[in-house]
Amino acid sequence: MEALLDAGEGQREIAKILKVHESTISRERKRERKNGRYDAATAQHKAGVERGHSKYQGMKVEGNALLKAYIIAGLTAKRSPDEIAGRMQQEQQPFYASKNAIYKWLYSLYGQRYCPLLCTKRYRKRKQKKKTKRTMIPNRKSIALRPLGATNQTRYGHYEGDTIVAPKRALNTHGIAMVTERKTKLLRAHKIPSLSPHEMTKAMHLFVKEAGMKSVTMDNGIENKNHEDWDVDAFFADPHSPWQKPMIENEIGLLRRWYFKKGTDWSRVTEEALQEAIIFLNNKYRKSLGYHSALEVARAHGIIKAKETKKLPESSCN
Repeated sequence: MEALLDAGEGQREIAKILKVHESTISRERKRERKNGRYDAATAQHKAGVERGHSKYQGMKVEGNALLKAYIIAGLTAKRSPDEIAGRMQQEQQPFYASKNAIYKWLYSLYGQRYCPLLCTKRYRKRKQKKKTKRTMIPNRKSIALRPLGATNQTRYGHYEGDTIVAPKRALNTHGIAMVTERKTKLLRAHKIPSLSPHEMTKAMHLFVKEAGMKSVTMDNGIENKNHEDWDVDAFFADPHSPWQKPMIENEIGLLRRWYFKKGTDWSRVTEEALQEAIIFLNNKYRKSLGYHSALEVARAHGIIKAKETKKLPESSCN
């Protein structure tokens, strides 16, 4: 517009070129002048300042006394902004503010005095942590490709595996790698210092050596990234589908019920204590095994060669 005015174009011609109404050009010409001529930069700056001061944070609530009183009453009654907004709409009040608008007002200068009424007691929005980049498991084999014997549990040597980690408050990376044979329910477990793919590979090599493993079904944890180095066929359940490997989930539940409660700091559990618990579970009589133990059935079918003790250690379950 400034260039067209300097070139001597009339108001009507400028409106046609810019495809706006003539009155728009007239109002804009009056917006700001510099040395007797229209200056686009000065006009833009003035428009930006006006726009910036036209609204302020929390103005929707602060500018409506009835709405503000309704929100304060809800906060005093220990209602969350989501509850207040939803109830406001349900009651068909003559005013409305979404939960985001209420939070915006609370986090502003005008509403901060009411922030202690929130359950979080926060005076500002919590910063979101950057999500860890998810690395896909290379050459992942779906659970649908498992051998027929592993699917219908008619053959021995097919396992399910998982890991148990320490709680975040433990401030360490120790965990447990576990596998269980799908037909005999024979359980194996070892402590690992971390959930790195390298440590998981070492644990899997021990399981292959000890348990005659032919294949294993795992979840999609990044510790299983090096599955091609395990010397055993590995298949992976669908994401967020623990029911696709129910045997190992049940064994983890038994381990927690009898010995190590959920939230156990594994750095404080010795390998000897862990193996004592595994021996106990392997010697339990199972109804699904005709009231035989997993150890008895596994030995009868040649899954294990070395003779393991049948002596049951004293349980820590009261």
